[in-house]
Amino acid sequence: MESDILIIGSGAAGLTAALQLAQTRKVAVLAKGSLSDGATAWAQGGIAAVLEPGDTFESHIDDTMVAGGGLNNRETVEFVIEHAPQAIDRLAKLGVPFNLGGPTNEFGENWHLTREGGHSRRRIVHVNDATGWAVQQALEAAAKAHPNITLVPDMVAIDLIVGRHQERFSTSGRVHGIYALNRRTGKVEAFTARATILATGGAGRTYLYSTAPRGATGDGIAMAWRGGCRVSNMEFMQFHPTCLYNLEVKNFLITEAVRGEGGILKNPKTGHRYMPDYDERAELAPRDIVARANDAEIKRDGLDYVHLDISHKPSEFVREHFPNIYDKLIGLGIDITKEPIPVVPAQHYTCGGVLVDLDGRTDAPGLYAAGEVTQSGLHGANRLASNSLLECFVFGDACAQHIEANWDSLPPPPAIRQWDESRVTDSDEEVVIQQSWREIRQFMWNFVGIVRTTKRLERAKHRIDLLRQEVGDYYSHFRVTPDLIELRNLVEVADLIIRSALSRKESRGLHYTLDYPKTAVDAVDTVLVP
Repeated sequence: MESDILIIGSGAAGLTAALQLAQTRKVAVLAKGSLSDGATAWAQGGIAAVLEPGDTFESHIDDTMVAGGGLNNRETVEFVIEHAPQAIDRLAKLGVPFNLGGPTNEFGENWHLTREGGHSRRRIVHVNDATGWAVQQALEAAAKAHPNITLVPDMVAIDLIVGRHQERFSTSGRVHGIYALNRRTGKVEAFTARATILATGGAGRTYLYSTAPRGATGDGIAMAWRGGCRVSNMEFMQFHPTCLYNLEVKNFLITEAVRGEGGILKNPKTGHRYMPDYDERAELAPRDIVARANDAEIKRDGLDYVHLDISHKPSEFVREHFPNIYDKLIGLGIDITKEPIPVVPAQHYTCGGVLVDLDGRTDAPGLYAAGEVTQSGLHGANRLASNSLLECFVFGDACAQHIEANWDSLPPPPAIRQWDESRVTDSDEEVVIQQSWREIRQFMWNFVGIVRTTKRLERAKHRIDLLRQEVGDYYSHFRVTPDLIELRNLVEVADLIIRSALSRKESRGLHYTLDYPKTAVDAVDTVLVP
């Protein structure tokens, strides 16, 4: 299938770019599963933007830089934050029903603003506690209604199409599209375009416990790496401090906004409110500090979880602000208006990724990227709450603008060879995939988690080297399946995380190692070169 522009990923970044480009071009958007399966729909909290009288861009920039441990690229931070209000206004015009009740802003709206950890002001617009779902539905509706956008679900991306895949072999690194496995037919198809945008999300499923959706296996990062793109800051994995602890329900996030609206963390054994012992900002400290505090309390006292308590607030206030969390937990026998919520830390966001510039360009000609798949310079060593969706909107738009402005310099794709399955057979050992998947997630959690040591990282590196050999051999002999494609990418991304963590001889932001507990004077990005 050939289109003008090919976008891999149907979340906030991908659909933002698609809607912009579709004004003049034919756009194909590929989704790994259904269109709503990505991380956007899971986002509870909201979107950060300077909208309140008295708030300033400089304040939002400072908060972002402080959370990021000084590793942020200030030019990127300024670019994203200064474009934030317009991004929110565009979403409102698409029909996102942001909560009302705040001060009147420059757009004549009175959106309610909440506050989250690391922010010095109220600046988070939201739709109750299910902002991502509302945004996803609005973007999807607009994309489905647009005649120039073709939405293609159930396509599992395998690899970028470059010069060596042309019918007339070339050593060019220019990207002409991707090969993807059609889940419905079991066949591999080639999708080509003048420009390709990766909007594939992060790599949360590299870890045993994660709030990320099932498909967050680092596909875009792994494909870009194999395609010759540099990858940066993969050691900075954000662990959300408050994931619901429940043996029946996995990966249910308790939004940062619960703490922003007055929720407090307590040790269930002693009832002690402990966050003031760790940081003067208490529950409003950045996520890395709160996650480490929760982890320390759990390990010191042999706990299964800690308590997040907002029951001291009026019950009507709690139900009004957090209706989805209230309904979910009441179904599990927990009334958050009367009792605390059992929570644990879990992997939540990939701060590193494919290096991009302010136009979303990667190292590979013809390849752009936006959102969690990237390392744009916005997040630094730790992402500030509610800056992630914002990055998707701003960089999705930036990719689109650069492609449109440089359209005449983008060559049409050449004739591409079809996928070759002549030397492989169907696998009769699927258990190998499941075993390898479980092994990776377990040792990444144990050895490359919230608190690290060099010895643990070296053990993880030894295991991933063995798995790389095994999975590579398996991949070369058997037909691809969705699980095998994901496993291959998980191995690649886990190796990038471990190598990045081993190379950083300091503790900064989300990377905390007992062997190098101090922060170096100079903040330097980790950059891996293929």
